[in-house]
Amino acid sequence: MQIQEIETPNGRFLFAMEKEYVMLTEYRGKDIAVSLPDFVTDKPVTVVGKKAFLGCKDLRELFLPDTITTIQDWAFACCSNLEVIRLPKKELSIGQGILKDCNRLEKICTEQVDSGQKSILEQDAAYLLAATMNKLDAFYLFDTMAAGSMSWLEQWDSRMLFLMEQEDAEGFSKMLLCGEEDYGSRENNLDYYIEQKRRTKVRLAMLRLLHDTGLRQDIRQTLLTYIRAHKKGEASEETWKVVLEEHGDEKPYYQFLIDTECITQKNFDAMLEDMGDYHTEMKAFLMHYQSTKLEKNNVFDSLTFDL
Repeated sequence: MQIQEIETPNGRFLFAMEKEYVMLTEYRGKDIAVSLPDFVTDKPVTVVGKKAFLGCKDLRELFLPDTITTIQDWAFACCSNLEVIRLPKKELSIGQGILKDCNRLEKICTEQVDSGQKSILEQDAAYLLAATMNKLDAFYLFDTMAAGSMSWLEQWDSRMLFLMEQEDAEGFSKMLLCGEEDYGSRENNLDYYIEQKRRTKVRLAMLRLLHDTGLRQDIRQTLLTYIRAHKKGEASEETWKVVLEEHGDEKPYYQFLIDTECITQKNFDAMLEDMGDYHTEMKAFLMHYQSTKLEKNNVFDSLTFDL
């Protein structure tokens, strides 16, 4: 079997040249963004081989051509900084664990990602499709053809609600009995386990509310109730912790807190105190909101009128 190499700006592809097609067997390099060619010496690149990109920690964006038909086991596993992947919108043969431990994956696009004309549906579907792998643990929903359709969204929401309705302590005893964590580690602490479970639910609820195509009103209300129940000042503050610790300088998430009524005059000062000397732009954004909106709303709320 002939092996052909093609250089990238900071690495190289290794291709196996079959009779009718080409298979990528391995990528070696430190590229941040990689585009796989669609043809090599006039033969279509149709297969991404087993473990082809395994452990590529520099990789953030990966674009696969429309010629791809097969992605073998663990093809992109352990690409811990991978954020965006573009896959063809067609029926694909998918191996196991292709995106295992790609915890930063945000979007799986099925259209050309450089197009500035993508609809809201396409944008939302890209985020929700990625979540089927790293948030929902729902491989059966990993379908580039169906993603974004109403039936697919209904299945997505059903799986989300199943996870949201689980007891926070569910699975803790099983984890201990199976010895999944080292004895004495913080993962063996029930309070820590519950906090992480709540954070997972907050991330799910936040994702769906931010990408709300096809979201039923009753489900929206369920998610809003959960988000508000864990804002700053409540018995548990996972909504605030997720925003501060995971999105500390990202304005859309602070706007999300405003839009979901998770910032109040009562908890405002405590939030600024948590931010300390960091996130100065976001502190300025919140202080502007307080001076222009929050204080005015508080004044109007305190007024009473005799009729």
